[in-house]
Amino acid sequence: MIEQSAETAVTPHTDVAEEVAQEESVREAFARFYADARAYAAAEADRQKLRAGIVATALRNAAILAVVAFILSFASIVALLVGIILSLQARLGPLGATAAVVGGGLLLAIILLLLARGCVTRMKKAIAP
Repeated sequence: MIEQSAETAVTPHTDVAEEVAQEESVREAFARFYADARAYAAAEADRQKLRAGIVATALRNAAILAVVAFILSFASIVALLVGIILSLQARLGPLGATAAVVGGGLLLAIILLLLARGCVTRMKKAIAP
């Protein structure tokens, strides 16, 4: 056999320090990305908690005002019935008083219902994207 010298493969020279630096910068980039993603998720969770609090407060206030308006409406109806009974006894005096009580009660109920509607409207504006 003929002996020929085998040529050795030449490997390109790589700078190990540069490769390590690139690897660390990628790690750092992913670490920053992970930290930013966690911060964003926490901020979004806080935002959703705030929106839920706004909705709950507005619904509670609207429910309270609606219940009070509902009670006043029934009280006005009772006052109307009592006033009609009294007006049948003495033709004019009690009827005027009954009309004033019923009118005032219904006016107050309308104002409370408008306030309840305003609470719901403000809540919708507060949570709108």
